[in-house]
Amino acid sequence: MATRRQKTNELDAADRNAMKDSAFAFPRLRKEPLNDASHVRNAIARFDQVRDATDAERDEAFRRIKRAAKRHGVDMTETRWQELGKPRAAAKSSRDQRSPRNQPRSERSRDELYAEAKRRNVRGRSTMTKSQLTDALK
Repeated sequence: MATRRQKTNELDAADRNAMKDSAFAFPRLRKEPLNDASHVRNAIARFDQVRDATDAERDEAFRRIKRAAKRHGVDMTETRWQELGKPRAAAKSSRDQRSPRNQPRSERSRDELYAEAKRRNVRGRSTMTKSQLTDALK
């Protein structure tokens, strides 16, 4: 009995080799295939990791990715290729809000308080309790 292969977003070497150069964001390098939505999202995320590409090639790759994103229904908020592959400002600010330094000292763990005391070179910090560390860091 023959088994049917499920269609996945993965490209094996034969599939990739059979693709035309024009199916890639970077045709000369044959990098970042744009054959489906998953690969378009991947090309957006990894754009800045492509090596040995000129600025002109990056301009062209950005246009190719924009066209492929529209064709495959992928939302793309970047307006310049320099923005691709970089963390978004909203994601960065939400990470900053969760960092221990931005939490009130009363909500931090003893280890977080100890780390701050160590950075600030507070004497006797190794024997202090959480409340003592909180008082020492005021």
